[in-house]
Amino acid sequence: MLWLLLILAVAGISCLLTYALRRYALANSLIDIPNARSSHSIPTPRGGGVAIVAVFLAALLLLPFVSEVSWQWVIGLGGSGLLIAMVGFLDDHGHIAARWRLLAHFSAAAWALFWVEGDLVLQLPGLTVELVWLVYALAAFFLVWLLNLYNFMDGIDGIASIEAITTCLGGALIYWLLGHDDQILVLLVLAAAVAGFLCWNFPPARIFMGDAGSGFLGLMLGVLTVTAAMVEPQLLWSWLILLGVFVLDATWTLFRRLARGDKVYEAHRSHAYQFASRELGSHLPVTLVVLGINLFWLLPWACAVALGYVDGLLGLLIAYVPLAILAVRFKAGALEVQA
Repeated sequence: MLWLLLILAVAGISCLLTYALRRYALANSLIDIPNARSSHSIPTPRGGGVAIVAVFLAALLLLPFVSEVSWQWVIGLGGSGLLIAMVGFLDDHGHIAARWRLLAHFSAAAWALFWVEGDLVLQLPGLTVELVWLVYALAAFFLVWLLNLYNFMDGIDGIASIEAITTCLGGALIYWLLGHDDQILVLLVLAAAVAGFLCWNFPPARIFMGDAGSGFLGLMLGVLTVTAAMVEPQLLWSWLILLGVFVLDATWTLFRRLARGDKVYEAHRSHAYQFASRELGSHLPVTLVVLGINLFWLLPWACAVALGYVDGLLGLLIAYVPLAILAVRFKAGALEVQA
């Protein structure tokens, strides 16, 4: 009962804090003004993701008292998340050079990997990679990539929130099916913090998440993916499947823009979900489709891999095929004039 009260409190406080942040943003002209690179057409307050950060980190400090979460884990997850949120907050209110942001991103990844408990191995068909330095280097790059792709994918109303909530709830379901109940509460608390924010971010959004929130969520989901692989190696593939919409769209778009010689650090509107929202004339149907894909396509495959019914890499490839088809259909990475 105590954990249920905690989750409800987190969601409620997050919702109230998001409302307060919206009032603050309106009073201080912290407004996202639409431009040629925007996917919205109405000036909208930004920075609401700070509510997710503040409420989740506060709840994280309580978890060792009400669950089996260790202080070492709190230090690793909370410290890295706080650093990324601070950098994102400063970038939301001004500008931080890309090289300094990247340094902060790798520092946060290193901090999280230093504190997490467990052995990290990479399982491929017929091969298990146990070289510690190689696996942890790959993990650091993965964390930085997921952090940044989450920022890239936070471009229409509700999509980043829906992705975080469904991934956390899917991960919690998988842990429950496998009997790892001690891993569930952190996921439910993070989902609750995002759900409170979503009350104000669901299409049509009344406040945007901002870099502080999107970067924080990307890192948190990345660390949770790495720690899941430490619990059971095949869970790496399950989490990559749960995150499939964001991973495939962002990665496909990045490589296509790189191949064309674009400046990939510049803002753009060439992700598949952005082309789709313009074609459909609204953010809502795209966000709802992402919700449906996550729940009714990706979650079953993630569970099948976690339970050992399907090999991890094979399950990921099968799950990603329709996502790749959608990426082609909606011209992910194409020049925007082709939309």
